[in-house]
Amino acid sequence: MAWTWRFEKSDGTETEPAVAPDEFTTQGDAESWVGEVWKELAEGGADQVTLFEDATKIYGPMSLHPQETAGGAADGSADGADGTDSAGPA
Repeated sequence: MAWTWRFEKSDGTETEPAVAPDEFTTQGDAESWVGEVWKELAEGGADQVTLFEDATKIYGPMSLHPQETAGGAADGSADGADGTDSAGPA
Protein backbone atom coordinates (compact mmCIF):
# COMPACT_ATOMS: atom_id res chain seq x y z
CA MET A 1 0.00 0.00 0.00
CA ALA A 2 1.14 3.51 -0.78
CA TRP A 3 0.27 6.69 1.07
CA THR A 4 0.31 9.88 -1.00
CA TRP A 5 -0.65 13.54 -0.64
CA ARG A 6 -2.69 15.56 -3.12
CA PHE A 7 -1.68 19.23 -3.10
CA GLU A 8 -4.44 21.73 -3.83
CA LYS A 9 -5.28 25.40 -4.14
CA SER A 10 -8.06 26.70 -1.88
CA ASP A 11 -10.62 26.01 -4.63
CA GLY A 12 -9.65 22.31 -4.72
CA THR A 13 -7.70 22.36 -7.96
CA GLU A 14 -4.55 20.27 -7.90
CA THR A 15 -1.21 22.07 -7.88
CA GLU A 16 2.42 21.02 -8.04
CA PRO A 17 4.10 20.99 -4.62
CA ALA A 18 7.13 23.16 -3.85
CA VAL A 19 8.75 20.13 -2.16
CA ALA A 20 8.74 16.82 -4.01
CA PRO A 21 7.01 14.17 -1.91
CA ASP A 22 7.94 10.54 -1.54
CA GLU A 23 5.56 7.64 -1.80
CA PHE A 24 5.15 6.61 1.82
CA THR A 25 4.67 3.09 3.16
CA THR A 26 2.81 4.14 6.32
CA GLN A 27 0.30 6.82 7.25
CA GLY A 28 2.62 7.97 10.03
CA ASP A 29 5.49 8.53 7.61
CA ALA A 30 3.25 10.56 5.30
CA GLU A 31 1.92 12.67 8.18
CA SER A 32 5.40 13.23 9.63
CA TRP A 33 6.67 14.41 6.24
CA VAL A 34 3.87 16.93 5.74
CA GLY A 35 4.40 18.12 9.32
CA GLU A 36 8.03 18.85 8.49
CA VAL A 37 7.48 20.67 5.18
CA TRP A 38 4.05 22.30 5.47
CA LYS A 39 5.48 25.84 5.56
CA GLU A 40 7.46 25.30 2.36
CA LEU A 41 4.40 23.77 0.70
CA ALA A 42 2.25 26.76 1.68
CA GLU A 43 4.91 29.26 0.59
CA GLY A 44 5.13 27.42 -2.73
CA GLY A 45 1.44 27.90 -3.47
CA ALA A 46 -0.37 24.89 -1.99
CA ASP A 47 -3.26 25.89 0.27
CA GLN A 48 -4.38 22.45 1.41
CA VAL A 49 -3.54 18.75 1.25
CA THR A 50 -5.54 15.52 1.09
CA LEU A 51 -4.15 12.15 2.17
CA PHE A 52 -4.77 9.00 0.12
CA GLU A 53 -4.02 5.34 0.72
CA ASP A 54 -3.69 4.05 -2.82
CA ALA A 55 -6.86 5.46 -4.47
CA THR A 56 -8.84 5.81 -1.22
CA LYS A 57 -9.21 9.26 0.32
CA ILE A 58 -8.35 9.02 4.02
CA TYR A 59 -8.92 12.65 5.03
CA GLY A 60 -8.73 16.18 3.77
CA PRO A 61 -8.59 18.70 2.56
CA MET A 62 -6.46 19.95 5.44
CA SER A 63 -5.37 23.59 5.36
CA LEU A 64 -1.68 24.45 5.31
CA HIS A 65 -2.40 27.92 6.71
CA PRO A 66 -2.37 28.67 10.45
CA GLN A 67 -5.81 29.32 11.91
CA GLU A 68 -6.50 32.53 13.76
CA THR A 69 -7.15 32.06 17.42
CA ALA A 70 -10.23 33.50 19.12
CA GLY A 71 -8.08 35.93 21.11
CA GLY A 72 -5.98 37.41 18.35
CA ALA A 73 -3.91 36.83 15.27
CA ALA A 74 -2.60 33.45 14.10
CA ASP A 75 0.81 34.19 15.63
CA GLY A 76 -0.80 34.64 19.05
CA SER A 77 -0.27 38.39 19.16
CA ALA A 78 -3.06 40.77 20.06
CA ASP A 79 -4.72 42.84 17.36
CA GLY A 80 -4.78 46.23 19.08
CA ALA A 81 -1.84 48.62 19.25
CA ASP A 82 -2.25 48.77 23.04
CA GLY A 83 -1.91 44.99 23.37
CA THR A 84 -5.64 44.31 23.53
CA ASP A 85 -7.78 42.44 21.06
CA SER A 86 -9.45 45.16 19.01
CA ALA A 87 -12.30 42.80 18.08
CA GLY A 88 -13.14 42.09 21.72
CA PRO A 89 -16.08 43.48 23.68
CA ALA A 90 -16.12 47.19 24.54
